[in-house]
Amino acid sequence: MKKYLGTLALGLSLTVLSGCAGAEPAPGAGALSEHPPVTLSVWLASWDAERGEQEYKKIKRQAESLSCFMAYYDKDDKLFIPQETRSIAAFAQKEGQKQRYLSITNDRQDEKGKFVAKDKELLRRLLADEAGKEAVAAEMIAAAKELDCTGLELDYEAFFKDKELLQEYLAFTYKLASACLKEHLALRIVLEPGMPMDAGLCKGPEYVVMFYNLYGTHSGPGPKADFAFIEKTIKKMEALPGKKSAALATGGCLWEDYVPLGDKKGKVRNVDEAEAVQLAEKHHATPVRDEKSHALHFAYQAEGHEYVVWYADSETLNAWIGAAARGGLDRVSLWRLGGNDTIKEIKLK
Repeated sequence: MKKYLGTLALGLSLTVLSGCAGAEPAPGAGALSEHPPVTLSVWLASWDAERGEQEYKKIKRQAESLSCFMAYYDKDDKLFIPQETRSIAAFAQKEGQKQRYLSITNDRQDEKGKFVAKDKELLRRLLADEAGKEAVAAEMIAAAKELDCTGLELDYEAFFKDKELLQEYLAFTYKLASACLKEHLALRIVLEPGMPMDAGLCKGPEYVVMFYNLYGTHSGPGPKADFAFIEKTIKKMEALPGKKSAALATGGCLWEDYVPLGDKKGKVRNVDEAEAVQLAEKHHATPVRDEKSHALHFAYQAEGHEYVVWYADSETLNAWIGAAARGGLDRVSLWRLGGNDTIKEIKLK
């Protein structure tokens, strides 16, 4: 690990010469942020509603739409809307947000109350036949109307490698799109970057593709996105019909005792911009801006452990927005509000 940190420190030192977060911006930062205008959508998460709502007030004039995250399923496979999500929907309406989406995931609580994320077996049950698909769509529409939302956001994940389930999902999206059209509800469909975009998705919805998780809790240290990843994903999105949006991730991750190709792995967890800045200040570390991603990173030692942190600030997000816009996308979505100290510096044109 010390050998890894030594190599990392050398890289950090070299990068400092081309700009760091605590001093001058990296060369080309202005050019990276120059782009055609885009519209902005934001997510408010039920577990961080208070901070998210405060941030929303800072940028609400820029937000075309807001997604209330999330509704999921109970032990009986019935759609469940947490009180926090209901409160977010009420807040958005009170603030005058015209486009409000209820975001629905394939997470659930099992019989013991345990939270099961991205449950593929749940989808297999929900989408097993035509009657089931119609019932799921009707349940979603009823939930959106109950919260007085103007649209639905379908965020089913971690299933697309199952070819049979993928076909059931595609059939369901057609039913859901048709049902939303009849009920005068807008529809956004969130897709993972690995999703086969040429699989035959229906026309009508807005497709929101995740431009993140290039690195994260599933991998070693690195940015959630870089410019090569953004370019590659935009190319894949050419197969999608209709409106398209790039979903960009705020914050980043912290890795403990990471050893490249080693057996020893410490804890890995998400951090937001505010915590990353606090950690850097506490441990007297100087964040450095990566040229390939424009993300910030730093390393430090504490209590016998080695830590590496990568995260995005507004300058990172502006660079990613610029890359997406220059690639032909006119819509961006931010996952998510909460813990973003520099959110007011987001530039949409």
